[in-house]
Amino acid sequence: MREGIVKCLSPVGFHHMAYVEWGDPANPKVLVCVHGLTRSGRDFDFLAQALAKDYRVVCPDVVGRGRSDWLRNPSLYTVPQYAADMTTLLARLDVETVHWVGTSMGGLIGMALAAQPESPITRLVLNDVGPVVSAVSLARIAEYLGKAPRFDSIEQAEMFVRFVSQPFGPHTDEQWRHLTAHVTRKAADGKIEFAYDPGIAQPFAEQLAASGGKDVELWPLYDGIRCPTLLVRGETSDLLSHETATAMAGRGPKASLVEMSGVGHAPTLMTDAQVAPVRDFLLA
Repeated sequence: MREGIVKCLSPVGFHHMAYVEWGDPANPKVLVCVHGLTRSGRDFDFLAQALAKDYRVVCPDVVGRGRSDWLRNPSLYTVPQYAADMTTLLARLDVETVHWVGTSMGGLIGMALAAQPESPITRLVLNDVGPVVSAVSLARIAEYLGKAPRFDSIEQAEMFVRFVSQPFGPHTDEQWRHLTAHVTRKAADGKIEFAYDPGIAQPFAEQLAASGGKDVELWPLYDGIRCPTLLVRGETSDLLSHETATAMAGRGPKASLVEMSGVGHAPTLMTDAQVAPVRDFLLA
């Protein structure tokens, strides 16, 4: 694993976006993996290791998360800014095309890029996200977003992660520690805190208010995608309904659908059973 940083631009100035990468840095086959709302690129360590022989796997920390800078203006924590940052990252990687795995928010960023004319994305995996984001899931996320407590120990932080991330489904103790360690950090006073800017809650709350308690629909974006697409859905997901997933299989890129049993929002792609269909699709 190697660490990198790329300088990106927003309307209020430059910021750094951190990433990790796996595999041969000279491999022209590149897979970009982008995480969910409050997570980090290290969520994909297991998937990256499984695919490192086939790809140069690049996993960024979206701005405001992980090792990346925080934006000076929190209102810019939106998909258009994230998509612009990813375009800068692709320029740094110096490749014309990539395959893409996006979990939740990372999938929305992938959709935004894949729907553009002459998109560099030639194969797309949407992990538990689609063109309809349910009002129920938005309300659930709003309950904790930007309000995460601070902890006296990593053990306490892990207990909190296990609680708010119950929809991830069963994981080993080692996996839960991994899912905690890379989204937290030690503060100057020795406390453990989450490694994301609480300001990401601002545009999220504004979008929630603008939706008026209704689902957010982005069908024109999805229908614009032209590349082969795999849709992975947690069987009990409250963000992506089975009805929406079924509709996605019949329109736009007509995504192939795989549902993961015993999981809600979102599959973590840390087990062989979850990695296998993603690997098979990407390498088909």
